[in-house]
Amino acid sequence: MLFEKLKNKKVLLASKSPRRKEILENLGITFEIIVKDGIDETIPDGINNETAAVYLSEKKAKSYTEHICENTILITADTIVCLDDEILTKPKNYDDAFRILSILSGRKHKVITGVCIRLLNKQISFADTTYVYFKKLTNEEIDYYIKNYKPYDKAGAYGIQEWIGYIGIEKIEGSYFNVVGLPINKIYKTLNKLL
Repeated sequence: MLFEKLKNKKVLLASKSPRRKEILENLGITFEIIVKDGIDETIPDGINNETAAVYLSEKKAKSYTEHICENTILITADTIVCLDDEILTKPKNYDDAFRILSILSGRKHKVITGVCIRLLNKQISFADTTYVYFKKLTNEEIDYYIKNYKPYDKAGAYGIQEWIGYIGIEKIEGSYFNVVGLPINKIYKTLNKLL
């Protein structure tokens, strides 16, 4: 089992996200959180959305190189929300959040999380995609959610685990945890193969 393989390893999660921390904790492994500010999250022109999510997770992993030594496992992730081909970023303010949720309303969109697992001499990266279907949201529902939950730190201006997810999401295809921010099933499988 994975717990045995991780006995003499130090696992690092490079993320500020309390949601990613909670998901990894619930897997039952011991890890440390490390964070760094100022990582450039600019996506180069001409790469597709799945590649963009992996590119960002790998870019984050590179910025933590000094933490990688023997018996260390670094996990980085980046989640993007896409409607058609447009990447919906974290909202800048109330108006931007309202605009994003209005265009997601009544439509299907993709949530893609890129993950990079880095060891001293190995690196594995992958993306996981989940399709999310929103009901038609009213302006009052959108306003209530933004004012009460302030989703300014969330790609696509929403958290599936919050009120908007309870009332607004009709179905998903793929991993729920991927939408929260960490495709934990794939991480578990990948770590098992890697170690």
